[in-house]
Formats: sequence, C-alpha cells, structure tokens
Amino acid sequence: MSTQTDRFFNSVKGKKVAFIGIGTSNLPLIKLFSDKGAEVIACDRQPLEKLGENGEKAKQYGAKLLLGDDYLKNIDADIIFRSPGTQPDKPELLALKENGKVLTSEMEVFFDLCPCKIIAVTGSDGKTTTTTIISELLKAEGKTVHLGGNIGKPLLPEIESVNDDDYAVVELSSFQLITMRKSPDIAVVTNLAPNHLDWHKDMDEYIESKKNLILHQNAFGKAVVNLDNEIANSFSKDVRGQLAKFSVKEELFNGAYLDGTTIVYSDYGNKTEIMDISDIKIPGMHNVENYLAAISAVWGLVSAETIKSVAKTFGGVAHRAEFVRELDGVKYYNDSIASSPTRTALGTLSLYDEKIIIIAGGYDKHIPYEPLGPVINNKVKVLVLLGDTAPKIEAAVKNADNYDENAIKIITVTNMEEAVAEAKKYAVKGDIVSLSPASASFGLYKNFEERGNHFKSIVNGLK
Repeated sequence: MSTQTDRFFNSVKGKKVAFIGIGTSNLPLIKLFSDKGAEVIACDRQPLEKLGENGEKAKQYGAKLLLGDDYLKNIDADIIFRSPGTQPDKPELLALKENGKVLTSEMEVFFDLCPCKIIAVTGSDGKTTTTTIISELLKAEGKTVHLGGNIGKPLLPEIESVNDDDYAVVELSSFQLITMRKSPDIAVVTNLAPNHLDWHKDMDEYIESKKNLILHQNAFGKAVVNLDNEIANSFSKDVRGQLAKFSVKEELFNGAYLDGTTIVYSDYGNKTEIMDISDIKIPGMHNVENYLAAISAVWGLVSAETIKSVAKTFGGVAHRAEFVRELDGVKYYNDSIASSPTRTALGTLSLYDEKIIIIAGGYDKHIPYEPLGPVINNKVKVLVLLGDTAPKIEAAVKNADNYDENAIKIITVTNMEEAVAEAKKYAVKGDIVSLSPASASFGLYKNFEERGNHFKSIVNGLK
C-alpha cells in the first residue's frame, strides 16, 4: 500500500462517513470504510424491507442506516460519498458543503490515490465494450489490470493491491464525471449523442460533464477522440497532451482507421496494418469502431499481434447483442445494453441483413426518438413495444417518410413476458428476435442487466 493511501485511511478513522445509496456497488465501500475504523452511515430513500439483502449486509458491515424520503436532509457526517445517480447540486448536498463537509465520490478518491496509470473511457454508446476490449488487450500483453467504474465494480476497495506498474481501466459515466477535476493518463471518448437528459439540466451540461475526462490532463497525457462524431471530435481543441483519433471514414496521421476492410494504425505517419475486420469475433460496425478506439488507446503498450489474437477470441460482453438460444429455427438475442435510440440504430439494427423482430421501450430519458423511426422501418418487420417510451417510438416510426403500415406490425404490451410471447407468435423459421430497448430500464427494472437477465430467463423457458 502506498504512503498516500495509508495516510488517507488513517485520516478517516473515527470520522463519520456517509454513503448515498445502498446498492451493490456501494456495499464494498461501506465494508471497507467500516473496517478502516470510520463511523459509517448508509443512506437510501428505500425502506429496509425494499432494500432486502443489501440493507441487511450494510448493517452486518457495521453501518448505521438512514432511510426514507428525508434521508438527504438528515445526514450528519464529515465525509459524504455521492452515488453516481445522485445529482451533486441537490440543495441538501449543497447545504452540507456550505457547512464545511466533504462531498466526494468513489471515483474521485480512487483517482487521487491510484499509484498506477489510469485509462478511462466515456461516451454515449460503446463505452463498456471499449473499456473491456482495452482491459483484454492489456491482460493479453501480460499487464496486471484493475477493471471497474461504471462497468459495475468499484475500484477503491482494491486500492491497497494496486501497484505502480499496473493499469486501471475505468468506464466513466457523465454522472461520475460531472464533479471530477482529475483526468486519466489516457482518455477515450467513443462518441456523444443526446442521452440522460432526464438527469442533466440540458445537453450542454451533459457534454461539459463528459469533457471533464480530458480537461484536467497534463501535457504528458493522451486523449483519443472519434473523428466521425462531431461532438466528440470538438473536444480536440481542449486536449493538452497527445491527441489520437479513430475513424471508419478517413485516413489519419495519428490513430486507428479503416482502409477498406483493413484496420490500420498510423503513428504520426508510420503505418501498421493490424487486421481485417473479419478477424473481429463480435459482430457489427459499431464494434469495429470500439476496436479502433481501444487500439488508439493502447498503441505502444500492446503489440499488433496481441490485438489481432484478442479480436479473434474475445466474445463480447453480456447484454450486448448476446446470443441467447435458437428455438424452432428462430434465433433470440439480448441487447439490453441498448438504452438509447442511437445504440439500437447503430447496434442491433445494423447487424442483420434481413428484417427482424425487436422488443423496445422502457424508461423515458427525454431524448429524441425521431431519428430512430426511419431505421426501424428499414430493418424491422414486427415491433413489440412496452414502457413509457412506447408511444414515442411508435410515433417516430409512423411519422417517418418511409413508413408503410403494410410492411411493419406494431404491438404494444405491458411487460416482458407478453413481449416475448408476441415476438414468438409472429416469428417463423429463419427469423431473428432481439431485445433492443432504445430506452433506459428504470421503472420496470433496476438496471439493464436485470432487464437482460429477465428477458433471457423468459426466452430460455420457452417451449
């Protein structure tokens, strides 16, 4: 353990430390700080009976529970860890800051204490797969990797086992980045499109949050941005260190790009042909872009041979165009990660030549669905809709110029069981059925994993 980490944990002994949210990602932190001698307070809006096992575990770990609608008003702590889903400008949190309390987050503290190089990825789409590919590439090259962040695992509980020559590979959401004032050694911005506008004040705040990934790098840092995405590419002017780009459309002087079907890396004009896109095991042009982003991040750390080897064997991340089963000649796929219209359009709807059956809809993040309408009309023959966004998606389809009521059947249901039953009813041998919600999971599910797992359990139970 580094002296800095030692000093930090010594400093929290006897202090009151509050964690907002008693979810799976906060439980290891609650245990860690309790073990380090802090007086831990675990705060959540949900009552104990709704928290279930998480609430009981928090108590077992020594935390005092602060629950109910007024949980933010009643926090009495020296240090408060904001969960990513809690807006930092809530009046109750601002009042705590004004009273001299420390308001921070797990990722902010990890960045402060981490002794090794950090590679971090953000974007509207593709960030989890890109983060995972970077991790797989580094591991295949023999590096010790600590993978975490928005990908579902807190890294601060691992801080004492992180060595100087390891690599931390981190996925960061806008919720995490909004308060961060430290950037990683290598920053990757996959793309940016309207997202989470139910949480952010407006699109500008969303973009500025993402920009924190690169704004605090020094001249020795490296930033990777998507040349083909206007908003991501606009970050280029704010890069202080080395700038690498990636593109499926243009040849680059520094970065990974597509030359026909060949992935090439240009290191300031020195070109290396790495592989053909047919070498990539996970399907879809969006995954080609994810590889271009990852290659641009790790170039100089990982050999071209290792990159090609990983591409041929890496099978992807769960809930991302994940094959579930084949029944009566119909193939079922789980793309629950598709929580935005762009993710569905560029993901699932780009993968298959034939028209498919999709299940879509969910929580409304107040983002526009109009651009999705024409893509659905081109690529879908049966559209099964559920959740708050069902009317928006239906309107986008019907208002598109290429809408033909005889070419697409639209069905609205109330839950996933009904959705799968309707999809099965209309599917014939050779068809593809995919869950690709184009919407967040909240309201019906805790997260996209729970949604995807429910879909898979229903499909696997079909007879």
